Amino acid sequence: MKAIKTLLAIALTIGSTVAFAQEAASAPAAAASAYVAPPWTYKTKQLNRNQVDTLLGNPKKLLIIDLRRPDELVKYGSFPAYLNLQVKDLPELLEYIPKDRSILTVSNRAHRAGAAGDILTTAGYKVAGAIGSEDYREAGGTITKVAPLAPAASK
Repeated sequence: MKAIKTLLAIALTIGSTVAFAQEAASAPAAAASAYVAPPWTYKTKQLNRNQVDTLLGNPKKLLIIDLRRPDELVKYGSFPAYLNLQVKDLPELLEYIPKDRSILTVSNRAHRAGAAGDILTTAGYKVAGAIGSEDYREAGGTITKVAPLAPAASK
């Protein structure tokens, strides 16, 4: 009986040591997966969910420009209606963007959106601000699923 108690004590000690080691090993992984935003360095205002919801409440006065690649739009989704451009192409496409609406720029975590907002503001556009669609979704906002583009029909 004493041998069984000793084995049980050893098993409990080893088990708790293994559990502690597993918790300690998973702690850095959990910490590493938490997103830490880089500092905001743009003149464009970074908006929160409530501010964006207010803008969305008046869609006739709003233009949403989403700066993400098509694969990012499919993966993360976007707002119900948007113009999709890339930041690098923005200076060449300014003449196609209407100046009679407030503009909300969008990217995953708002940094491309902030850069685009600065370009648009410098060019005389009314930029309401920038938001990350992931930040908006994490704050409880609704993001719309985006379907992949259909392949072009061959002639």
